[in-house]
Amino acid sequence: MRTDVRFPSNGLMLAGHLYTPDEDTGERRAAIVVSHPFGGVKEQTAGLYARMLAEQGFVTLAFDASYQGESEGEPRLLENPFARAEDVRSAVTFLSVRDEVDPDRIGALGICASGAYVPYAAQTEHRIRAVATVSAVDIAAGFREGLPEMLDECGRARTAEARGERPRLERIVPDNDEELAAARDLPAFAREAYDYYRTPRGQHPNSTNRFLFRSIDQIAQFSPYTLNHLIAPRPLLMVAGTAADTAPFSQEAIERAAEPKELFWVEGATHVGLYDRPEYVPGVVAKLAEFFQKNLATA
Repeated sequence: MRTDVRFPSNGLMLAGHLYTPDEDTGERRAAIVVSHPFGGVKEQTAGLYARMLAEQGFVTLAFDASYQGESEGEPRLLENPFARAEDVRSAVTFLSVRDEVDPDRIGALGICASGAYVPYAAQTEHRIRAVATVSAVDIAAGFREGLPEMLDECGRARTAEARGERPRLERIVPDNDEELAAARDLPAFAREAYDYYRTPRGQHPNSTNRFLFRSIDQIAQFSPYTLNHLIAPRPLLMVAGTAADTAPFSQEAIERAAEPKELFWVEGATHVGLYDRPEYVPGVVAKLAEFFQKNLATA
């Protein structure tokens, strides 16, 4: 069953979908926070994983990040990694006071960019008892090339906003087939993202294919996996496709983590293939369910 919910995060109200198993046993259950990709919203892959994990007996929460989707926050479409991590902590707080949730049995799952935000939050958020990611990406790494010039532009964008000009928004992937054909140097995962976010496959009106340009000066400071060893002794599971060009991010994150940890490979899967493809997602959900059932078991 899905319920629309709202909860506070750093002075803003976030919009979420709370999924609960159809069978109400009257007992408190383990719960999982599910955080969406860069440019995504709760109705897309995060919602799919949240719904399927609820079918495995968990209470799950997919939500729109601050400044995005149906959540509050101005300027719109700000991508602030530190706010995103705070949103994860706030989602844990929301779940921890729900009657149907055991507050000592809460885990978190991050997909794509949230595969960086969730481990980063968990490094110091001990209420997250088990940490998992799917197709993890450190988006800061993608912005660091040519950074001095971009930071100059970020400063100019902030000044322009202070003068009353409209905030500068940038595309995340091409908007249409013509732009895609012209983008010859586009990485494979970005081409995949176009096929997901800009076609009926995964398109949603609240996922606008834009981000606030001056987010870059906050993204650039973000180093998500440096302190991954602080997650231990809580377990870390990272899921990546063998055909994903983003797989090195999961490898780096696992190398920086201490035991217990596992990098689970999905043979033949690409980065975005793990978002929704029926040949991959059920197997990934089964692995995640096994992981969370084991590590969020009743004490």
